[in-house]
Amino acid sequence: MSSIRVTLAQLNYTVGDFEKNTKKIIAAIEQAKQQCSHLVIFSELAICGYPPKDLLELDDFLIRCEESLKIVARACDGIACIVGVPVRNDTERGKRLFNAAVFIDNGKIVQVVSKSLLPTYDVFDEYRYFEPAPTSRTITFRGKKIALTVCEDLWNVGHHAIYSRNPMDDLMKEQPDLMINIAASPFSYLQVEERKCILKTQVERYKIPLLYVNQVGAQTDLIFDGGSLAFDKYGNLIDELVYFEEQVTTIDLDDLMGAHSTSCSFMEATAIARIHQALVLGIRDYFRKMDFKEAVLGLSGGIDSAVVCALACEALGASQVNAILLPSLYSSEHSLDDARRLVDNVGCRSQVIPIATVTDAFDEVLKEQFRDLPFGVAEENIQARSRAVILMALSNKFGWVLLNTSNKSEAAVGYGTLYGDMCGGISVIGDLYKTQVYELAYHLNRDRAIIPHHTLVKAPSAELRPHQKDSDSLPDYAILDAILFDYIEHKMSINSIVAKGYDSDVVKRVVKMVNAAEYKRYQTPPTLRISPKAFGAGRNMPIVARFVE
Repeated sequence: MSSIRVTLAQLNYTVGDFEKNTKKIIAAIEQAKQQCSHLVIFSELAICGYPPKDLLELDDFLIRCEESLKIVARACDGIACIVGVPVRNDTERGKRLFNAAVFIDNGKIVQVVSKSLLPTYDVFDEYRYFEPAPTSRTITFRGKKIALTVCEDLWNVGHHAIYSRNPMDDLMKEQPDLMINIAASPFSYLQVEERKCILKTQVERYKIPLLYVNQVGAQTDLIFDGGSLAFDKYGNLIDELVYFEEQVTTIDLDDLMGAHSTSCSFMEATAIARIHQALVLGIRDYFRKMDFKEAVLGLSGGIDSAVVCALACEALGASQVNAILLPSLYSSEHSLDDARRLVDNVGCRSQVIPIATVTDAFDEVLKEQFRDLPFGVAEENIQARSRAVILMALSNKFGWVLLNTSNKSEAAVGYGTLYGDMCGGISVIGDLYKTQVYELAYHLNRDRAIIPHHTLVKAPSAELRPHQKDSDSLPDYAILDAILFDYIEHKMSINSIVAKGYDSDVVKRVVKMVNAAEYKRYQTPPTLRISPKAFGAGRNMPIVARFVE
């Protein structure tokens, strides 16, 4: 029997854009035919895009899924495909849908394989919509038995072994020749190596080759990095598709089955390089998929807005980015100079709109209410909110989308103004701690000066009162971020963090600030997720709670 050629189609879908998704899928099928492929594999819920969330509760949405699946099936003349799509549960028990991988051969739907393990942790909520598959069965194609699984079904190993059932154990009873896993696995800077390790472990356990197809692209806050993989039966990595880009590639199954296959060497990007790629893709897809054209942001001369501006220019083109300098009475001349240098370096459009007259008007309106009271947080926040009003006015007038420039350290401890610097359509660096923002800035400067040197070395400051520095009210960012990482990502207790050598009073104060700021984080824009534990859907804490360790 001649060898089977299999095409991995790593594509960028848009949730609910059935016409575009279907065209992408059919174009990949035609490309696979040209490469003399026998089988082409698409990712999880490729037909409708992932994650569709409560759109799955709309009958019209499901009808469009079914219509698109029929169109894809008709395109499979002379070739087979595996594609992800929600499928109705026709039984009278359980949820009304399955998260399914549909096997199509020569224009006909031959078999439907449903997902067994439905994650409900972190950003996932699949059991809200789907019924777990009660059984697991292989599919047969050109004399080969294939253990077809959907994403989580192949992750029940190691510390991810949180399910009592293991679908692959059931499938191995039929002695399959090959594993195929279709996935929608979102990016985090710790995910790439963990994903490879888990999949390699499964190959070594079951001793059969594996083809893994992930989607690429951003869906609001979730960024999918692609990186589809092919392992031979010995656990050697034979092929690895590009990260953060679409790719359609065909491999010969004999290369995975043979006794003489050798592992290929693939260049590994650093974590900060992947974060850079992820954020650029996140901005670009948010604008492209929402039909937004231009961005606006407040440019202060500080590190956060400088990095966001540089990323936006890379993602959208400098001509589509509007940087607004909004100096107040307390803005230093060197910050304005730093902002101007950044504009010169990236080539975006810019305007200077001083806010002194605006804040003076607020002072005049509130002079009776604030009489004899010292300058404080209220006056500082008036400055931040004045800037937000101007930025939102420009956004409304010209259709520009406001980019939020807050970082994760600030969001964690509530170091931001509601309806002020926390405004925006999308939060670009809201999942990067301050120390990571600096690391990313140095990475952006790896080939040429983009972020001005003075921005990199000066003490961080909100510049909302004379001689203000972040260190006036916060621990040093290196210490703060380490404590925050242990508390948020590692879910460590105060005592456990203190046991690592941190000052007890500092840890208690930081944790108290994190807990007290929960109400603010509920009102922030969607945040591009690059970490294993982002604020938002991935960290679901109550606003009103009296829990104290």
